[in-house]
Amino acid sequence: MITVVGWDGSELSARAVERLREARLVIGPDAVIGRLALTAPTVADTRLLETLDDHLEQGEGPAVVLAEGDPGFFGVVRRLRAHGLKPDVLPATSLITRAFACAGLGWEDALVVAPAGPHQLNRAVNACRAHHKVAVLVTPGVGPGEIARELAPTTPRSLIVCEDLGGPGQRVTDSRMGEATTRPWKDPDVVLVVDPLHRPKEPGWVAGAQPGPSEWALERAVESALPLESRLPPEVRAYVLAKLGPRLGDLVWDVGAGGGEIAVECARLGAAVVAVERDQDACARLRASVLAHGVKVALARGQAPPALEPLPDPDAVFVGGGGTDVIVACAARRPRSLVCALKTVERVSAVLDRLRELGYRAEGSQILAAKLALGPDGSHSLTAADPVFVVHATPAHTP
Repeated sequence: MITVVGWDGSELSARAVERLREARLVIGPDAVIGRLALTAPTVADTRLLETLDDHLEQGEGPAVVLAEGDPGFFGVVRRLRAHGLKPDVLPATSLITRAFACAGLGWEDALVVAPAGPHQLNRAVNACRAHHKVAVLVTPGVGPGEIARELAPTTPRSLIVCEDLGGPGQRVTDSRMGEATTRPWKDPDVVLVVDPLHRPKEPGWVAGAQPGPSEWALERAVESALPLESRLPPEVRAYVLAKLGPRLGDLVWDVGAGGGEIAVECARLGAAVVAVERDQDACARLRASVLAHGVKVALARGQAPPALEPLPDPDAVFVGGGGTDVIVACAARRPRSLVCALKTVERVSAVLDRLRELGYRAEGSQILAAKLALGPDGSHSLTAADPVFVVHATPAHTP
């Protein structure tokens, strides 16, 4: 029999004490084992599954796996179940629960992310860019300094750093982003990343990320703020969004963003978004649209390609304005999806050829949507509309 016992620094339950007393083997982190007076043989959890397999094969009696907090929440229970083991689980208070309790914050509206290492730092940070309240479980290479460094300067956030939760060195610190990158941290467990400007709306009915929008490729709400010549028809936006595939954890660039029709849609679907636009009036319309829809979009005002240089690498890019040099500069950052809207067919071949030279699979489509109009006699006719040419490209060789 295998029992997983969670420990949060408080007194163990009677049932947990009994399981530890009966155990013939206890496996867990050195930091946890060292704080408990145990009589059974103990082993560090560096070779957890192999050690358990050997113990069970020899039939040496019950074993206990020690873990911090709730081992069923981003913890060891998943590893054991994936290995074919079905343990009894005695949980304690999770690190996330303790972190929000120490900070005096509710957390039903918070995202919880647990990056597996530095290679997932960007996804964790993109979640922090897109959401107003995120708890990041600290792992090697993903701590307060790394998070703050990636967020600055486009995404101001307050950081609450929780160190050694449940231990003798427990400390909860409200930190500015600049301070987080320079000061030493001792045993940080959780970083709470909070948007200080967020104003909560009505209570939600689901924890964490809220459900997606009830409608996308909006026909009226986004378009109403845009001049007629700048509008992409909703049918074109639907195709663009389908090819971009914006999602939580992604960073999307909207280059030549205009009034932000694509930027706002991507943010509504959960992605972090940077809108690049040089025109002052367009930027004002974009800000108004962002406020109207209650989403988060970072605005980089300037002329592309130079305005792209300081931005973090994107997962997907939409280019709604600019020349071939802008498209080439975006392609150089190797997004998984690059979508361009072109007004003339003459530009399509040049863009396709350039993207293929840069190692992309690229294809072009003409999208023409004609709407039905009701005439005075009650009959319907099709309204004329100019076609839009859309190029979609993905890297030919993905790692």
